Amino acid sequence: MFFTGNFDPSKIFQDMKFSKSVIVFSFIGLTGIAVAFGGASALFGGSNPNPQKDAEIMRTLIEGLQRMHFQPKDLDDSFSRNLYNLYLEDLDGGKRFFTQEDIALFQPYELLLDDQALGGAFQFFDISVQRMEAALTKTQGWYKEILANPMIFSSNETVTMDGKKVNWQKNDTELRRRWELMLKYEVLSRIVEEEEKQKKEDFKGEQKSFEVLEKESREKVLDVYDRWYKRLQKMDRSRRLEIYLNSFTNIFDPHTGYYSPKEKENFDIQMSGKLEGIGARLQSDGEKTTVTEVVPGGPAWKQGDLQAKDIITKVAQEDGIYVDIMGWEIDDVVSKIRGKKGSSVKLSVQKADGSTKEIIIVRDVVIMEEGFAKSLILQEKAATDRVGYIYLPKFYADFTPQGVTSCFEDVAREIEKLKAEKVQGIILDLRNNGGGSLRDVVKMSGLFIENGPIVQVKSRSRKPEIMSDADRSVQWDGPLVVMVNGGSASASEILAAAMQDYKRAIIVGSSGTYGKGTVQRFLDLDQVSSQDDLKPLGEMKLTVQKFYRITGKTTQLDGVKPDIVLPDFFNLLENGESENQYPMSSTTIDPVAFQQSVYQLPDLDAVRTASDKRVLKDETFKKINDNAVRLRKMKDERTYLLQADKYRQWSKRQREEADKYEDMFQPIEGFSVLNLAADLPTIESDTSRMARNSDWLKDRGKDVQLYETLRIMYDMIRLDGVANKN
Repeated sequence: MFFTGNFDPSKIFQDMKFSKSVIVFSFIGLTGIAVAFGGASALFGGSNPNPQKDAEIMRTLIEGLQRMHFQPKDLDDSFSRNLYNLYLEDLDGGKRFFTQEDIALFQPYELLLDDQALGGAFQFFDISVQRMEAALTKTQGWYKEILANPMIFSSNETVTMDGKKVNWQKNDTELRRRWELMLKYEVLSRIVEEEEKQKKEDFKGEQKSFEVLEKESREKVLDVYDRWYKRLQKMDRSRRLEIYLNSFTNIFDPHTGYYSPKEKENFDIQMSGKLEGIGARLQSDGEKTTVTEVVPGGPAWKQGDLQAKDIITKVAQEDGIYVDIMGWEIDDVVSKIRGKKGSSVKLSVQKADGSTKEIIIVRDVVIMEEGFAKSLILQEKAATDRVGYIYLPKFYADFTPQGVTSCFEDVAREIEKLKAEKVQGIILDLRNNGGGSLRDVVKMSGLFIENGPIVQVKSRSRKPEIMSDADRSVQWDGPLVVMVNGGSASASEILAAAMQDYKRAIIVGSSGTYGKGTVQRFLDLDQVSSQDDLKPLGEMKLTVQKFYRITGKTTQLDGVKPDIVLPDFFNLLENGESENQYPMSSTTIDPVAFQQSVYQLPDLDAVRTASDKRVLKDETFKKINDNAVRLRKMKDERTYLLQADKYRQWSKRQREEADKYEDMFQPIEGFSVLNLAADLPTIESDTSRMARNSDWLKDRGKDVQLYETLRIMYDMIRLDGVANKN
């Protein structure tokens, strides 16, 4: 089983990486050579240490990595130092638990972890577990004491919540002081949030004094921490060992990770796509519940407000009272969010910019077909030419014996439908497409060229394998634009790169794609071990290949740079593969010969210049640029004021800034978004399909990037006409 998708099972924690629990709500996953969309699942238990099994797991991991990983590493002092630092960051990234005194106990092991791994020993890990258990007991006493008494917010105190920006505290006295400041921030932020609600004209609840709000906020924070610590204290040695093992594998690259038997079982469930819910994929770090993906076509996707990276802080049923879920176990969160089809759930979420938003979602069943390719007809009011639009959310394929699903076949079918509609150009939208089937992306690229190489795939110590389109037929020989953004990864980057290298299409999008140019597969550790009495050992997903463009360049780290860059919220934020620790390097290999005579791109500079002029005049694009600056600033600001009036002023400014961008996307005048005639009978056969389709049309009708891409396509068509006349 090979994976080319943007899949990262290990980098899903913030402060304390004790848990990799992930719950999928109606996530439609893929098997075979397919995309994998996120973190690992619930961890396996087992409270009794089994040194022989632990040693065998480590031995088989090392053997598998050295034998199969694309770029194995020497287990030496350098590796040990990297593992030491990464494990401590994974364990206590927020610097909430350990002091310099703890670090002094760990320090002697910094250069010994390679020797311990090779010997199947875990002394450092065992000491870290002991110190963490002691830290949990100690800090639990602290937060209970601190939250038992009223807090004063009159001094000019500040707190930095980003663990990367603070040092380990010298001793318990300093660490307890850090806890006091962190808890004061959590209480004050809740107080001010409630004060702001009470000031709203539509507020119908009881007007409460600062003193009452302060007391209630302390009680809420206490409840949050009690539930969080209840979860942490349930963690047994086996669960904690997985963090250490994943820190070990992540030194090789961020997409290589260890899966316990339970994790692998749940991973396969994710790939089957048989779960129901609100249509959002969630993960928990033991404190926060974060949205990692909103499933296309699901209830949350239709509602439109819930987004990836949102943190769900509270949940309410229908018109009920909100329950704070910070620190809850993921199973408890699920029980609150799941419910009967047709009922509503209210979510209070924290957005990426720090603002809070209430979202009401009507529960429903996610229809699988919504994750498949689909098409529209786009047209500008003043134009006569019709343009086809194909949306491809992922490169899906069903590799089971009875499977018939293929995104290649579906896109080919959509092209035929668009040709029947007499379109003059086609826009292929790969935004937020995390990758998938390598087989299908190669075949799909062949729809637009005669034949030839599409991508080079290189295994360790072997010559690159050239994966080519062998079919000389061309299904679409007209103007083509491919849309991408920072969420376009792996297989999406292969197709965009191939079309760019062949000069077959104009690539339009944000400043760059994700930059993942590696391929993974699973290795069953039981097949590596002869110790039957210790099985099952679990599995490892490891990077076995890198892929390269036909020019010999790589998308690894570099991504694909669009020919025309459009404003995007995240253009100024560092994102993608380069933000992971220990990513594979960006390398080059020899190019291969390629050519196409299907379509000659018009003057790209002329098309780009015309687009730039329109973008500069567009008010929505101006707001997108301004909001990108704001988001960058918010990301950098993790130090907060703890004086009440100053915090209120800061919070008010943040809210006012966020409000400027609340409703920036409105229906675009003169932008026509229509269904294909061939699709209408199916759409109109079911009321839920009609509702989902209506929401999708409205969403696309507000999409300024899509509208500008349509105008880019019109420029291509116009320049083609001029060239033909000449």
